[in-house]
Amino acid sequence: MATIPQTAEVRKGRRREPARRVLVLHGPIADTAPTVGTGISARHSVASIDARLAQQAQTVAVELVTFVGNGEEALIERVNGAAAEGVGFIVIDPAGLIHTSIALRGALCGAAIPFIEVHLSNPDARLPYSVPASSSDKAIGTIAGLGAHGYELALAYALRHVKE
Repeated sequence: MATIPQTAEVRKGRRREPARRVLVLHGPIADTAPTVGTGISARHSVASIDARLAQQAQTVAVELVTFVGNGEEALIERVNGAAAEGVGFIVIDPAGLIHTSIALRGALCGAAIPFIEVHLSNPDARLPYSVPASSSDKAIGTIAGLGAHGYELALAYALRHVKE
């Protein structure tokens, strides 16, 4: 996980311009993915995903910040502070919160930062019930079922967005 140092400007609530930071959020269960299930999630670790994403962001001089939140509150706090930290785009895998967190949805909408929702596996294929994802209708896009490559595709879009 990477952290963003808080300057006096950020503490006062002023946003840096341009927002050339991308925040990648991994929800609960994501950091245990190598031991969960036997599907596509079991083949990727958060550390390996984040290492590839860091290399991808470095090639275009955009700062990548990653965070694993093992609970709803931690993710919401991270989203709520993102604008003041100069984050221009969010890539989020809500993991176990995909169908249940109205509060995380509210935080993402309230932050007014564009985001893409990513899922290592396809939630529709693995869940016996079909409930709309809590934030996918507010996302710029949703990428599901492509494993770690889904994160890379989402980051490629985010990098273009913050570079504009």
